[in-house]
Amino acid sequence: MKIAVLPGDGIGQEIIPQAVKALKAAGGHLPLDLNQGEIGWTSVVASGEALPQSTIDLIDRSDAILFGAIGGPEYEDWKRKNPRGSPLLRLRQDMKLFANYRPITLFPELINASPIKAELIQGLDLLIIRELNGDIYFGEPRGMVSDTPGQRESINTMRYTEAQIRQVAHAGFKAARRRRKKLCSVDKANVLETMLLWRDVVTEVGREYPDVELTHLFVDAAAMELIRRPTHFDVIVTGNMFGDILSDEAAMLTGSLGMLPSASIGTGAKGLFEPIHGSAPDIAGKDIANPLAAILSAALMLRYGFELEEEAQRIEGAVRQVLARGLRTGDIMEKGATRVGTQEMGEAVAKAIAAG
Repeated sequence: MKIAVLPGDGIGQEIIPQAVKALKAAGGHLPLDLNQGEIGWTSVVASGEALPQSTIDLIDRSDAILFGAIGGPEYEDWKRKNPRGSPLLRLRQDMKLFANYRPITLFPELINASPIKAELIQGLDLLIIRELNGDIYFGEPRGMVSDTPGQRESINTMRYTEAQIRQVAHAGFKAARRRRKKLCSVDKANVLETMLLWRDVVTEVGREYPDVELTHLFVDAAAMELIRRPTHFDVIVTGNMFGDILSDEAAMLTGSLGMLPSASIGTGAKGLFEPIHGSAPDIAGKDIANPLAAILSAALMLRYGFELEEEAQRIEGAVRQVLARGLRTGDIMEKGATRVGTQEMGEAVAKAIAAG
């Protein structure tokens, strides 16, 4: 089990070591081979490249990637002057990781940490599947059209092929079939021709899954319904940009971005597993970041990357035990709980795993 460990920037350097602790505790009997690489700004500082060849070689030798975060003011400034593309977007495209699975699950112990009324989120358990290789993030043409002062103009292109839509639609229907057999496709077909194609193709694919109930929502209506009736959803499948935005909104249903893991799966056997939050440079190095999304991403890696369901459940069960004991990082802090730092939370989860 060769795992490329890429902490990246900011709080990635703090949370990924806690995920590694959980992996070792849950898989101590497994042939784990963890090797660390550099990516993002930390890599720029070390080698001048955001995605160096040494990291690419490490990934090529690995069976899965455990990823932290990239970004920060220095990196963004460097990227504007070195337009080589985001290393994370490059990895998603090069590895053909076309579907990002983002489970939105409310731990009952955190029901009061969410800003949403408890009665609206009780029993929340939905899955957002975000297409990763198309849309406005990759569409051409793109870039600066005119840099004339006072007349500057830029362009980005929303573009999808039928094959890209069909591929992620099948992923959505298959996921719904394993759950409660309800799939909601989110688009903007009333305005965008790209999304009209999206709706047509998803509808066509749906005929192959007569046991799954298919509904469609425009993205603005979906954003509203995620707050008004979040437990109404089972699986949501949507495009790259809409999925990026909606999953961050959905994170607040669970109490914090720091609680949401993700799994990026593609046509090959290798996946990339990461928390959905960013590098959070404002809190980096302070031992206050929530490591639970990274730890839960490690559980997803065991489940989807290596088909080790028992070990994945051990990690998830340990997270719930620690939350039940009242341990909280600052982002999910509530009255009567015990505030802990990044390392202490990670150690508590690892001990709970080891204790069985």
